[in-house]
Amino acid sequence: MLMANCGPVMENDTMESESVALMAAAMASSPATPKTVVVKEEEAHHPYAFHVSGPRNVASPNWRDLINSSWKDPNYKRTVMACFIQAAYLLELDRQENRNEQNALAPKWWIPFKFKLSQTLIDERDGSIFGAVLEWDRAAAMADLVVIRPSGAPKAVLALRGTILKSLTMRRDIEDDLRFLAWESLKGSVRFNVALEALQSVAKRYGSSNVCVVGHSLGAGFALQVGKALAKEGLFVDAHLFNPPSISLAMSLRNIGEKAGVAWKRLMSMLPPKTEPLIPNGNEGEIVSGFRNWVPSFYGQTQKSSVDLRKWVPHLYVNDSDYICCHYTDQDGVTEKREVNNKENNGPVVNSVPQAVAKLFVMSKGKQKFLEAHGLEQWWSDNLELQSAIHSSRLISQQLKSLYSIK
Repeated sequence: MLMANCGPVMENDTMESESVALMAAAMASSPATPKTVVVKEEEAHHPYAFHVSGPRNVASPNWRDLINSSWKDPNYKRTVMACFIQAAYLLELDRQENRNEQNALAPKWWIPFKFKLSQTLIDERDGSIFGAVLEWDRAAAMADLVVIRPSGAPKAVLALRGTILKSLTMRRDIEDDLRFLAWESLKGSVRFNVALEALQSVAKRYGSSNVCVVGHSLGAGFALQVGKALAKEGLFVDAHLFNPPSISLAMSLRNIGEKAGVAWKRLMSMLPPKTEPLIPNGNEGEIVSGFRNWVPSFYGQTQKSSVDLRKWVPHLYVNDSDYICCHYTDQDGVTEKREVNNKENNGPVVNSVPQAVAKLFVMSKGKQKFLEAHGLEQWWSDNLELQSAIHSSRLISQQLKSLYSIK
């Protein structure tokens, strides 16, 4: 067949050569050459580039911050922390897409704020980057006449990303998503141990008051749990959690256990008194303790602590249209109080630890699509309107109960 087609091609050589000559002349006279078009395509901005999708009204630190630090503004701090999490996402995307130092996207998300990358957190199961430690870059700050670190600026930030639905890391990300869904705990994950060691290291090096831990989605779940683990050691780091997961089967089972405990108490209170109390030592609180022993993993550590753990108050940023984190806005129920009508059987009050609080900020824009409501970009948008809604909710109390309970 190739030989049969050679004849017609030979006969059209003259016509093709004339056409090529005409096209070359037209291209030479045209102001827009094909080479110019190719250059424009190569210079097209990546949608994740900092100057394309990053915050618009956030200035880099300068000498004025020595007088009135921008870091004292909670909106500025929230914006920068969200940018650091975006950098953690892009470190993994840069790795997957084989970008080098010249065209990497991630550094542009920390360089404007005078920070530098000191450590990447690697998941040994697939080699993916799931977090990063960023430290204050003194040399870069000095170059812009910022001779000292502005007040409120952390010395180090541990940033943890959420799930990336790409084949190279999706499997391990979803494994940890399912782990939280099933157990409301990420302690069994490789990433938990790596993140905790990194946070402990910088907290001991710089002091916990100079360290932040931040995360988005699944990363917020890790940030909450490693921050809580560090708080049990008496080290209280600043925590900023964006769209933290709030749905789990463990939470549902725990609610069933607590409701069963309350129902049992009410039943016992309706029974007629006997010469011997139906509840040993008259301590009704032991009923709930029985349920705690039944499901010990749901109630955290059982070690005693003399540290005032109420010092650790994480910042939670949720969108009420995001079904993954919206349950954090559910109001805490009225704390159950014992009626003091029987002085002889006055045991300790159940649910007597309402101090489990967090600074909860809610984004409310009406009904939104899930990807928009769960996205990270909303937290540095110009038209952001947040409500500092409540400092305590049922879910916050459940998440932080083990910090305040002394057993």
